[in-house]
Amino acid sequence: MTDLALPLRERWRRLSGNSRGAVWMIASGLVFTVMAIGIKLLGHRLDSLQIGFFRVVVGFAAILPFVARAGWSQIRTRHLHVHLIRAVFGLMAMYCSYYAIARIPLADYTALSFTKPLFATFLAIVILHEVVRWRRWTATAVGFLGVIVMVRPGAGTFQPAALAALVEAFSIAFLVTLVKRLPARETTTGMLFHFGLFASILSIGPAIYAWQWPTTLEWLLLIAVGILGAMAQSFWIRSFRCGDASVVAPFDYLRLLFTGVVGFAVFAELPTAWTLLGAGVIIGSTLYIAHREMQLARGKAGRGV
Repeated sequence: MTDLALPLRERWRRLSGNSRGAVWMIASGLVFTVMAIGIKLLGHRLDSLQIGFFRVVVGFAAILPFVARAGWSQIRTRHLHVHLIRAVFGLMAMYCSYYAIARIPLADYTALSFTKPLFATFLAIVILHEVVRWRRWTATAVGFLGVIVMVRPGAGTFQPAALAALVEAFSIAFLVTLVKRLPARETTTGMLFHFGLFASILSIGPAIYAWQWPTTLEWLLLIAVGILGAMAQSFWIRSFRCGDASVVAPFDYLRLLFTGVVGFAVFAELPTAWTLLGAGVIIGSTLYIAHREMQLARGKAGRGV
């Protein structure tokens, strides 16, 4: 270890949990944006079912050395059924996102993906049995109005890929809600291992159905997407493990800036006024929801709840 690495590690340890969580979330957004470039290039010819298979298999292989070093104690679980459900919904989210990324501008896809907190409001009632008051309901309704502004159903501009992006957002919201129900002893390494194992098995059949033999460049891109996907997922999980969700989640909105710049620079995609307006409404409503959740959490802590 170099002398330079020592103070950097020490500085990292001195950061608050929320600060570390914010850094992990920003890193996740950057890695995802690079991965999206590969997915969009691959999606011109290969099916999302095939891309998804390589994403989970290569990602699973990439984490195995870390699993071996961590040991069995870090991946042992009593909740295999929960991890299986995570794999099913994770694959559905993956297929939908890859389909959407290949067919609509990156900024549009990213803005629609920010509807996760809106779907999480409904899932918090159904799964976590939370009480949702009128202010959060109002913010959720406003957020979905932003979705309508973006996709404009009936205007002749609606695309099935936009619906796929919304299905992906719902699936991710379900996964986040599910992770909240897992006990703290479930490690990041364990969650990545079980997701990779189950998802690899489940994705074999769809990949065979949609198989096209990749070119040399596509092989390289598929491997890169798999590695980057595992990195982005690991960083995302770490962000929520390090910090409060209400604090670190807003940093995910930087992805809209990242993908907007990349979409324009690499694919000559220019967001429309409807995209910017709808994205603004969605982001504003989800930020308000995060703010209300933080206020309620502080109120409960103050009352000793």
